[in-house]
Amino acid sequence: MKKIKVGVVGATGYTGEELLRILVRHPHIEVTYVSGKEDRAEKIQDVFPYLQGKLDLECNAFSVDEVIKKTDLVFLSLPHTISMDVVPQLLKAGKKVIDVSADYRLQDEKAYEKFYKVSHKDLQNLKHAVYGIPELNRAKIKSAKLIANPGCYPTGSILGLVPGLKAGVFAVDTIQIDAKSGVTGAGRKADKGLQFSEVNESVKAYKLFEHQHVPEIDQALTSVAGKEVSVVFVPHLVPINRGILSTIYVKLTPTGASGLKKKLDTEGLLAIYKKFYTNEPFVKVYDAGRLPEVKYVTNTNLCHIGLKVNEEKGLAVIVTAIDNLGKGAAGQAVQNMNILCGFDETEGL
Repeated sequence: MKKIKVGVVGATGYTGEELLRILVRHPHIEVTYVSGKEDRAEKIQDVFPYLQGKLDLECNAFSVDEVIKKTDLVFLSLPHTISMDVVPQLLKAGKKVIDVSADYRLQDEKAYEKFYKVSHKDLQNLKHAVYGIPELNRAKIKSAKLIANPGCYPTGSILGLVPGLKAGVFAVDTIQIDAKSGVTGAGRKADKGLQFSEVNESVKAYKLFEHQHVPEIDQALTSVAGKEVSVVFVPHLVPINRGILSTIYVKLTPTGASGLKKKLDTEGLLAIYKKFYTNEPFVKVYDAGRLPEVKYVTNTNLCHIGLKVNEEKGLAVIVTAIDNLGKGAAGQAVQNMNILCGFDETEGL
């Protein structure tokens, strides 16, 4: 099989680095272009010494002409609001694009402007972008030209809610999500609030009611539920490098035929989840009595799910764990690439 030539734009950020770590071991991929935000030109194996002997490429400032000339498929790991300047040129040149930023995730350009503080410049391609959660949109991903790779918080939240929403057992107006992320989720940047001495020995909530991932979660869940969903989402920063733990609270609706009410218990809800994710290679649903931990998913593309039902309160608590750089970013991007290119979905992962 002929290898696909792949470029990683933004290769020196956390997600770009994780993409390279995965791609250099992928049997059907040849990384032929990398670029990064560096003060001077360096070889990528000098930036990340563990790539020595695996990847011998110059890491220069980004050039659209160069990436078009050297690649078949491009991963864009750029800051939000930048990709929409680049994507039209890449698509016009016939390149497949997987955008890891938020520029093509929100179908409502007004919501994008509200949360990202700029107007969207590429509404034409926004219409055709496919939201890249394979467990929801696998068929569309197969034929996509532009994939909007989901955010890390939305991935953990959406996967934790979809089976119950599809089954109609959740009250959609009661969803509350408490999510905790490692520091790499904020990206590789100089920020006082992300320094070791500021983050260590502390936990903090932030961006209450204004986090940019809220409309992304709402959009995906609304599509699944067939009715408007508006979640309460509270993110927290915890002093670990990588990983997200999402604890989701949602009221249950009565189930049963002919209007007869029937309480759903833990085993019943687990049965719904296990059936939904039976053939999903990267989603693992725990048996009753077990709940996920971040340490069991770090450095993987896995999403672990556990849950429990309080029958007296009619309340379900669902816990999901992902690696924010894996299933929450680079791992899922490679999973999308595998589907798009017709490879085994687990290849390289």
